[in-house]
Amino acid sequence: MLIIPVKDGESIERALKKYKRKFDKTGTVRQLRARQQFTKPSVANRIKMSRAIYKQSLLAKEEA
Repeated sequence: MLIIPVKDGESIERALKKYKRKFDKTGTVRQLRARQQFTKPSVANRIKMSRAIYKQSLLAKEEA
């Protein structure tokens, strides 16, 4: 459960924005979508490796 403290005089839009940001950080929606479909461990590892390779290539481009 997310608790967002709202200060006196703070607009509802601002509090809603804080709630949305906090909700995104928890990763609840991503987790629910991932649970809807089973991915084999080998496929998950392959995706993980490809992401790591991509990140390394970006870092190498920045250093060069």
